[in-house]
Formats: sequence, structure tokens, C-alpha cells
Amino acid sequence: MHPTLDEIRSWGATVGVSHAARALGISKSHLYELIKRGEVPFRVVAFGSRYRVITASLLAYLEGA
Repeated sequence: MHPTLDEIRSWGATVGVSHAARALGISKSHLYELIKRGEVPFRVVAFGSRYRVITASLLAYLEGA
């Protein structure tokens, strides 16, 4: 089940790829592929080999989608 926008607003400043994928309704592996190809319409930051999604950017995308 997808989280509501209110639930997403309660998340921290960044979230892991699995949370973001759930919010988007896609698989985690698909989101990783989009990130690696630079095809995500929101901000993602890399910390070594890990990725974090900027929650405010994800929200802006979802609210506009």
C-alpha cells in the first residue's frame, strides 16, 4: 500500500530508496536503475554506494504528478 502524502510529510529530511519506491508504487530495483541512469525527477544524494532521496523533492514531485 502506498503511503499518503501526509505520511510522507512526517518522514525525515531524507529517505532510503525502498521508502521512496513504495511512495512511487514501483520496485526498489527499478528505482535504483532509474537513479543510476539519472532519470529520476527528484533529488537523490549519494553517500558512497548508498543513495538517499530528499523527501521535500519527492513530495514536490508527487504533489505535481
